[in-house]
Amino acid sequence: MSTCVGGTVVGTENMSKMKKLRRTLSESFSRLALKKEEVVSEEMSVSRMSGGRGSVLAADPVISQLETIPEDRRAKAAAVAAQRRVHSASEPPERPPGRVKRAPSDTDDGIRTAGRDSPSSLRHSSPGSPTSPKFGKVDSYEKLEKLGEGSYATVYKGKSKVNGKLVALKVIRLQEEEGTPFTAIREASLLKGLKHANIVLLHDIIHTRETLTLVFEYVRTDLCHYMEKYPGGLHPHNVKLFLYQLLRGLAYIHQRRILHRDLKPQNLLISETGELKLADFGLARAKSVPSHTYSNEVVTLWYRPPDVLLGSTDYSTCLDMWGVGCIFVEMIQGSAAFPGLKDIQDQLERIWMVLGTPSEGSWPGLKSMPHFKADRNPQFKPKSLGKAWTKLALIPVAEELASRLLQAHPRSRISAIDALSHPYFSDLPPRLTELSDMTSICSVPEVKLHAEDSVGFYGKFSQKH
Repeated sequence: MSTCVGGTVVGTENMSKMKKLRRTLSESFSRLALKKEEVVSEEMSVSRMSGGRGSVLAADPVISQLETIPEDRRAKAAAVAAQRRVHSASEPPERPPGRVKRAPSDTDDGIRTAGRDSPSSLRHSSPGSPTSPKFGKVDSYEKLEKLGEGSYATVYKGKSKVNGKLVALKVIRLQEEEGTPFTAIREASLLKGLKHANIVLLHDIIHTRETLTLVFEYVRTDLCHYMEKYPGGLHPHNVKLFLYQLLRGLAYIHQRRILHRDLKPQNLLISETGELKLADFGLARAKSVPSHTYSNEVVTLWYRPPDVLLGSTDYSTCLDMWGVGCIFVEMIQGSAAFPGLKDIQDQLERIWMVLGTPSEGSWPGLKSMPHFKADRNPQFKPKSLGKAWTKLALIPVAEELASRLLQAHPRSRISAIDALSHPYFSDLPPRLTELSDMTSICSVPEVKLHAEDSVGFYGKFSQKH
């Protein structure tokens, strides 16, 4: 039985690798006026790469996926300027910009609990193809309504003029003095190489002088709004289907050495057929470009694992698995697992109240973590998760799976691929394990959502027991 694994590399990069990175960036990022400070921050992180592993950067698939975007002189100039400044830059990497806030949809009621579309409609399709004359053209899409807005992007519901299909248009504003947010570049480069039924599909990339538009498949709502619509917890069967799909998508990206790093209900899209799709890869990171540390300013506080709260920047797929555990509990219980109200210390105490306060014996290296303060860690004894969240105890083996996910020590958390084989999922159709990456579990006739009536379900269950 395996658990989630690490994979960072420590070292000092020589100048030849730095030049290869800058050359690759300048040739790949199209007409994107990269913000100088953001390029510096990224290169400072990569500069710690081991000098004895060969040219990893030149062959990195995440960078090379943008080679189809045309070259631009401004991008070259920005990269050259960054090269001159990288040795004098001393400020820490800039915190990523805020996420796009999705507006509630009037059509959230359309989540289907019975009936199925044909299997072909449950597979990925693109409104255009690279050979289409309208591919990559701004006039290929019509904006219908605004869905949400963030610090650097606005999301619209749109329609393809090529085939009439609905799309989501993430319009990123480009400013001459600031350039393109690096999170947008990262999201586009990663998603171009990810093809899976449980990962939102990137159809198209459109660049103009003023904007960069990412064209995604349109998905009706997200898990946050879905849970708001059904307070008190979701039907246990639906929780199981959503969790299975979340783990399926994570197993896919983790096997490709990609971390999502921002798991929360707002970033899990729910289609009208009950498909769950991972979205918002702006903070995702490919580990194929090794670096010693990552920023610990990731993941909304409620879903941030204790190791990151304590200042660790040496994390891996284990980070995402803690978020899965928090979302699992929230779907069942109807409220956040660890809803901190104040700061990092308050968030840690909420975790220790359930899992118990760790010690150097149970967590080697704990006392050396940057934010660990022995005098500010009240001693709590661990309690069963079923006592902390009573509904969890009513569902067979759900508590055991949650306990495997919500482990304080990162190396003790179960991996996504192993979680898919947990007995909690034993009553799902065996065929699900045989599906191809691009095939939705909703294409299996036996898989469908139940009507949301968790109050009635738990009431009947309590009477029987």
